[in-house]
Amino acid sequence: MPADALRSLLGRVRYEVLPARTTEEKVLAHVPSDVVVTVTASPVKGLEPTLALTERLAAHGYRVAPHVPARLLRDDAHLKDVAERLRAVGVDDVFVPAGDADPPAGPYEGALPVLRRLDELGGPFAHRGITGYPESHPLLRDDITVQAMWDKRAHATYIVSNLCFDPRVLGHWIARIRHRGVTLPVYVGVAGPVQRAKLLAMATKIGVGESTRFLTRHASWFVRFATPGGYAPEKLLRRGADALTAPSAGVAGLHLFTFNQIAETERWRRALLDRLG
Repeated sequence: MPADALRSLLGRVRYEVLPARTTEEKVLAHVPSDVVVTVTASPVKGLEPTLALTERLAAHGYRVAPHVPARLLRDDAHLKDVAERLRAVGVDDVFVPAGDADPPAGPYEGALPVLRRLDELGGPFAHRGITGYPESHPLLRDDITVQAMWDKRAHATYIVSNLCFDPRVLGHWIARIRHRGVTLPVYVGVAGPVQRAKLLAMATKIGVGESTRFLTRHASWFVRFATPGGYAPEKLLRRGADALTAPSAGVAGLHLFTFNQIAETERWRRALLDRLG
């Protein structure tokens, strides 16, 4: 990837963080205020930790994009309350996945009904993100996930791709969704420079039930992180140059999964920018 193209991508990043006890302190210490911070939501702990951290970070001047999983919403009134609470602190960007809560907390099984309901509420958020799956979803066929993006395209403004470690798979997926007429800009999901021991510790702190789910669904991630030379974000970006920089790809930037290794992620990004001049 040419240095200028890589610099451009590294200048258009979103940092995904988990609403843990020390997250606010880490963001304030290490994340520039012009970087969008996205806050995940836990099927175990519910939406409250996400909303509370979003409010605090917004008060510090950050642009925050909280996750609002459909399956954590109890009913229409709950969605309306969440929207009003977020708008009260200036949030104009939400990421709406289906979520992993099983069973759902309310009537919403997936993201599309939530997005439609937000439209009925007058479109309180200018930016609305949905999920893309370059590698197979653990529960859904690829054709279903691509069709879901097509169905949601009129109600969303961007796509965040889930983690993908194979640049060829990533390139084929981007080409495929474009061929299907999905034109929403894509933020490519990339894991930061994650240390396996810290990732395991983070997964444990999330909660026993959720950690089991996390480790079961993403066991291959740990293999990649643990293998010497098996994963480096810069290597992925360079090998995926064509897929990420082609004008037809419509890549808006990078969505960096920090796994709450926030200082390490920002340090890696800054060091790479310095090396690129």
